[in-house]
Amino acid sequence: MFTSLRARHASGHLSADSSVPDEEIGERELPDCFFHSTRARLEDGGSPLGCCLFSGVRSWKKRIARFKNNVHCGVYPASLSSLWATIGALAGVHFSGKVAVPYDIVERVVELLPGRTNTWQVVACTVTGLSVWLTCTYTLRYTLKMLFMYQGWMYESRGAGSKVSKATLLWLGSVKLLTMGRQPMLYSYQGSLPRLPLPSVKDTMDRYLLSVRPLLDDKQFERMEGLAEEFQRGISKKLQRYLVLKSWWSSNYVSDWWEEFVYLRGRSALMVNSNFYGIDAILLHPTTNQAARAAVIIHSCLLFRRLIERQELEPILVQNLVPLCSWQYERVFNTTRLPGIETDRISHLSDSTHIAVFNKGRYYRVPIYWKGRILKPCEIEIQMQRILDDQSEPAKGELHLASLTAGQRKNWALARHNFFGKGINRTSLDAIEKAAFVVCLDDVEYNFDPNDPNKLDQYGRTLLHGKGYDRWFDKSFTLCIGTNGRVGFNSEHSWADAPVLGHMWEFALGEELTIGYKEDGHTIGTPEFEPPTPTRLQWDMPPAALKEIEAAFVASQDLLSDVDLRIYVHDHYGKGFMKKCRVSPDAFIQMALQLAYYRDAGKFSLTYEASMTRLYREGRTETVRPCTIESSAWVKSMVENKLPREEKIKLLLTACQRHQKGYQDAMCGKGIDRHLFCLYVVSKYLEVDSPFLKEVLSEPWRLSTSQTPHGQTSRLDLKKHPQCISAGGGFGPVADDGYGVSYIIAGEDLIFFHISSKKSSHETESNRFAKQIERSLADIRDLFEKK
Repeated sequence: MFTSLRARHASGHLSADSSVPDEEIGERELPDCFFHSTRARLEDGGSPLGCCLFSGVRSWKKRIARFKNNVHCGVYPASLSSLWATIGALAGVHFSGKVAVPYDIVERVVELLPGRTNTWQVVACTVTGLSVWLTCTYTLRYTLKMLFMYQGWMYESRGAGSKVSKATLLWLGSVKLLTMGRQPMLYSYQGSLPRLPLPSVKDTMDRYLLSVRPLLDDKQFERMEGLAEEFQRGISKKLQRYLVLKSWWSSNYVSDWWEEFVYLRGRSALMVNSNFYGIDAILLHPTTNQAARAAVIIHSCLLFRRLIERQELEPILVQNLVPLCSWQYERVFNTTRLPGIETDRISHLSDSTHIAVFNKGRYYRVPIYWKGRILKPCEIEIQMQRILDDQSEPAKGELHLASLTAGQRKNWALARHNFFGKGINRTSLDAIEKAAFVVCLDDVEYNFDPNDPNKLDQYGRTLLHGKGYDRWFDKSFTLCIGTNGRVGFNSEHSWADAPVLGHMWEFALGEELTIGYKEDGHTIGTPEFEPPTPTRLQWDMPPAALKEIEAAFVASQDLLSDVDLRIYVHDHYGKGFMKKCRVSPDAFIQMALQLAYYRDAGKFSLTYEASMTRLYREGRTETVRPCTIESSAWVKSMVENKLPREEKIKLLLTACQRHQKGYQDAMCGKGIDRHLFCLYVVSKYLEVDSPFLKEVLSEPWRLSTSQTPHGQTSRLDLKKHPQCISAGGGFGPVADDGYGVSYIIAGEDLIFFHISSKKSSHETESNRFAKQIERSLADIRDLFEKK
């Protein structure tokens, strides 16, 4: 029932024999520390006991480091050094006897202790110092939280000649004063982030009615006003009271329900319907060696994981000042969505020492550590090449196994329970689901040719759905590497939103520039040892399991064959020209999409644009509704072509300003759709029927859009390496008769549009819509350039 809300990356050791000896089965069913050991380590002088000890030591080191980091983040913006300074200062003042401690606090504490010896006086100074320090620390933290509740800065004009208000200047100075002097860790700001505010029902109703006015005629709008008024005067008061209570005791009144009902309770296929993809920096092609490129990207991803584990990743700051919530980074790695009959669940491990690799229908478990360090790219390349050189055949059912993750969730849950609950199938499935991530070494090329757009379209389709059986769609993300060295990813959506994985992807592509390659395309460096050999996973599929796999494969082919994907590269102009027009680039593109859709469909449609609410703790997304009264007025002026150019420009600027205000409102917790969604969830829990909510939640999003962010990491200098930016990514259409449009403003003169629709729909065609976007962008340029 929440479908319409779903907003959318030496072969001799590698035996393919599916008849595994009993002693090998026994070895595979030993505890994890034995399972993680490899022949290479044992031959290097190790032993199972040694591996157990090493694994235990590494685990405890990580726990201690995690505890230490949590303490540092828990007291930010204060520091532990200030604690020792506070205790030392109190002790110095107390023992000197020359200056009295304020309010004689230390003496009062001493009176409560068993004696007045120097030892007990030191204890009193320590207790007093700790109390004073904690009081000051939490005062600072709550002061910072109060400052982050201020939203005025968001609405300040940033145009040429604009002035910042005194209130914002005061707020700016206060935030800088409280945060200066300490380098924040990834989760340092989490405790200081405010909770997502709950709007009033009246405000949401007013904004909703404004948003649907251009979509309804007078009679329809009058009816909708009646439903809204009835809802507002009636059941909404009870529903809102429950939401108020939830907003008080939960970190975020939306996110847990959003994750559960929009994602995890969805029973349809993840492939195309939910998962999204990301593409390589296609203007660069550093190597054509598949194993080498895979090794460097894998190593870069593991470095990113280490930064998250150590909390050394810089938190993203808006305007270099206001932090975004970092909660979603916890589940980038070691995470899998596990299927259930009625609802899925997200499984996240604190650590994983291996990755899973798929190649030509075969699965491998690949260790990524040696003596406590991440394998070097040159060592990982050897492992990848061994897999590529393996000539063994897939076991029965292994080739199409991942089709189960592409199909209906209930079918996969039943198959997983019936055929993968024990024995070697369970062991092998664990190796995939408990991996840090999955890597697919594809047997096809990923191509980009400016003169042949079909190649880039096929590139996107390969990443979105592949062959329907060569992506593990349950995994947090799957790295995909083509035979010619180009890369991409496919990502599951429930655990986080696209900007988080986009951050990792940007980091990996930037880190690749630092690592580099040899002139012959291989990785740089010399292996320090013979890296652990990849272990071929074994499977024992009974006939019933083979039947389920084949049925899932057939269903996946039907689903992917209906996808119509077009990646349009707009290189006539980009962000540079938009800024000259003094228009927000995002608003500029959204207006172009409104004009393109009206010309394509002959009508306006409810439009979804994803914005983030990560200014608040555990925030995810909110919907911006770009189809407004102002945008529709401008679109009609362009189509009817009766107004002078100056009047059209005026209407466009007004529409862009209205869109920008809507985007700002959404980021500040003043959106429409998440509030209505939560009211609907409460109504279902209370078994109360609401005609208004039922109708609102059933409205189809025929135009679903999203902008891919970039420039999230300071490690990548886009001015120095402008061609390193990714071509963005995309997702499948949300409505059967609609479009899914993702875009990335890749530079001053380059924009990528990823347009998806369904071939079975007679209303849509992705290539036709791409031409309408091109035409609309050209028409807007002519408005500003032609006199």
